[in-house]
Amino acid sequence: MALGPWLLRHGLGGARDILRVHSPEPTAAFSRRDTRRLGYERAAHALRQQGFEPVVRPQGGSLAAYHRGSVVVDHVHREPPETFDPVERFQRFARLHAAILAGLGADARIGPVPGEYCPGDYSINAAGTKIVGSAQRVTRDGWLFSTVIQVTGTEVLRGALTAAYGELGYDFDPSTVGTLEDVLPGLTVADVTAAVLTAYDVTGPPVLLPATTLATT
Repeated sequence: MALGPWLLRHGLGGARDILRVHSPEPTAAFSRRDTRRLGYERAAHALRQQGFEPVVRPQGGSLAAYHRGSVVVDHVHREPPETFDPVERFQRFARLHAAILAGLGADARIGPVPGEYCPGDYSINAAGTKIVGSAQRVTRDGWLFSTVIQVTGTEVLRGALTAAYGELGYDFDPSTVGTLEDVLPGLTVADVTAAVLTAYDVTGPPVLLPATTLATT
């Protein structure tokens, strides 16, 4: 969770754009707003009971969960923004990610589903469930745009989010939690990862950061 903001602050060589695509261990990403809710500690405990590690992310929004069945796309752009226009980025990336999913065969639509977790105008849904969420952070160094594509594990995600949102007291409809697997049986994390890399026109070998990068900087 700390690597995206670290890359935004410190960069990677002289790269202006850095793309990080990964599928993490079960993680419950709270926003700072969530931590001020009366039920935050109980929600964090409920998520640990479900096998999810609670963390606090720098981006806005509200609680989102992801795991090995998710594809997380962090796009870091290291250049001071000329204008603060987060809506344009939300629109642009929503169109890009919806096109990626459409290319895989999903009827992906941009817009919120009533009662969804971490609600946003530029969520992506399919068959009435939320399958993609995004958030961003803008600093003097540039911006970090993070997107979570839920590929498999609907029941696991639904159980964790239902327990936590009940404690946080947000309006939430568990039936809005979904994954691509629900509409495209057999689709894998590897399939989605490959489609993302193709869409971003990524070529060449990945860069592996040493485990001590964050601890020693």
